[in-house]
Amino acid sequence: MIDLIYLTVLLPLIGFAINGLLGPKIKNEKVIGVIGSGAVGISFLISLGIFFELLGKPAAERHFIVNLFQWIKVDYLNIPIGYQVDPLSILMALVVTGVGFVIHVYSIGYMHGDKGFWRFFAYLNLFIFAMMNLILADNFVLLFLGWEGVGLCSYLLIGFWYDRKFENSTTADAAKKAFVVNRIGDFGFLIGMFIIYLTFNSLRFEEVFAQVKLGGIPESTFNMIALFLFIGATGKSAQIPLYVWLPDAMAGPTPVSALIHAATMVTAGVYMVARTSVIYASAPTIMMVVAVVGLLTAIFAASIGLVQNDIKKVLAYSTVSQLGYMFLAMGVGAFTAGIFHVMTHAFFKALLFLAAGSVIHGMHEEQNIQKYGGLKKYMPVTYLTFLTGAIAISGIPPFSGFFSKDEILWYSYANAGFAFWLVGAITAMLTAFYMFRLYSLTFEGEGRFDHHHVHPHESPKVMTVPLIVLAILSVIGGFIGIPEIFSGSGGNQIKNWLDPVFKPANSLLAKHGAHSHFEEILLMAVSVAAAAGAIYFARFVYLKRKDIAESASLKFPGLYRLLFNKYLIDEAYDKAIISPIVKVSDGFLWKFTDVKIIDGLVNKTASLIESFASQIRKMQTGVAQFYAVIMVLGIVIAFFWIMASL
Repeated sequence: MIDLIYLTVLLPLIGFAINGLLGPKIKNEKVIGVIGSGAVGISFLISLGIFFELLGKPAAERHFIVNLFQWIKVDYLNIPIGYQVDPLSILMALVVTGVGFVIHVYSIGYMHGDKGFWRFFAYLNLFIFAMMNLILADNFVLLFLGWEGVGLCSYLLIGFWYDRKFENSTTADAAKKAFVVNRIGDFGFLIGMFIIYLTFNSLRFEEVFAQVKLGGIPESTFNMIALFLFIGATGKSAQIPLYVWLPDAMAGPTPVSALIHAATMVTAGVYMVARTSVIYASAPTIMMVVAVVGLLTAIFAASIGLVQNDIKKVLAYSTVSQLGYMFLAMGVGAFTAGIFHVMTHAFFKALLFLAAGSVIHGMHEEQNIQKYGGLKKYMPVTYLTFLTGAIAISGIPPFSGFFSKDEILWYSYANAGFAFWLVGAITAMLTAFYMFRLYSLTFEGEGRFDHHHVHPHESPKVMTVPLIVLAILSVIGGFIGIPEIFSGSGGNQIKNWLDPVFKPANSLLAKHGAHSHFEEILLMAVSVAAAAGAIYFARFVYLKRKDIAESASLKFPGLYRLLFNKYLIDEAYDKAIISPIVKVSDGFLWKFTDVKIIDGLVNKTASLIESFASQIRKMQTGVAQFYAVIMVLGIVIAFFWIMASL
């Protein structure tokens, strides 16, 4: 069945082609939805079959390359269309197609009646096709094809409602912002690829990684490669300083937010670092850069999420923060923990976004949580599933987020020191606070909406059943990664599954001193207690003592405005980068270089030719005698010219 891996990529492409070309003629929403969802659903079933086939093989034999055909062959550059099947790629394939399928089904209900229904499903399928290329590629070029593909699809989906307003601009502007910011990161990724080819004369993973393990290459070279690849990751996975596009991605339909923020595009950078873990393990300095950037992004975005009022914006900054956690894991050498968090985050963040979409649907497109309240009696399924996701992301046992978050915190302490653990634990506490602020203001208390014009209601089953599925996964998904202190060496199944992939990198990493189980349990207890305390405090403030929140914003207006305005980063970028570029482009490149020099030269040339032609034209008198004189004069001049040359 492993040889059928190409179908997991091909089927979404076929779905895209059918809906994209025939969608306007099909018109029937159910047919379009079944085609789009079915393509991804079958891909998931094939991935699941391949997973069980790998599971039945010894750990050392769980690695296959399926080459389809030759793509590029120039000198040493030999690039096939080939897919790599190993524990890491198949785990990511299950997450992408599984969660992607659920989001497709949900979209049938959410996008009902939209004039671009067929176009939406075509774009979703194309997105899955690009992401599957990215995670299954056996070389950097094919990975980059998928990398650029998800960037293109994000542009199409974020700007799907291109004629709608979004904050102070339009959805089209948000789409352009995502596209441009990602291109900045992609430039770094390309430079990293160029250095890899110059160093190893190959861009195939097997050949490059084999040479890395042989050694003999300066650490400075690995530092350059790892740094430029990470620049690409900061763009795609929304890390400081290129995170600014992701909150604006909320301009797209809510299923798009779930797809981009949960299982696909934003995890591409994390996956890429994990796939090239042996390169990063050979560049310890850059690994520390990755850890620091991830940690700073995590707490930075979490602090912004504390005061946002748009339900999707809160979840967007939560995503940026959780991605910071994943890069923290990669930076401290906890590659398995990082991928584990990718998986659990896909479950609970997709759940939270889709539940938020259910709330928006039931509240007639209202997104301001200050205008919600008391919705649990109107939306019982949405309420329970959202609560499940909120508990999971807060890291409360035994929900899935607890296991992956705690493993990252433990490795941060063991491999990087107490300071990294402390900042990570504070971030987890802030996450629990703002998530239950969001939950309390949305579902608890008295309704703050206009009861005469707004009539909250539960979403249809095509939307609530996917919520239930994701809620179940958010509860049980973490049990495959039970810490070894509770289950023994054989208990952490995801670690055992991914060990063959990360073994070369782990062998290169410096060994740290042993830590006692008591330390691990103590730190675990402290982080859980902090999260539980933050949950209690959020509910206390926003349900019992609302005056505390109001007085806090009045006592610290500067801090409140700073957080509410997102540290004015967008404004700073606008003044420092965007406005100068626009001024140079407008004043120098356009009005001077383009209009005066280029256009001026072309126009002046035309004017000179026109002027010269107007003089020549006067010779055309129509008098035969004049023409005869001119001919004779020409003959005489030619005769004297010939005589002079002799």
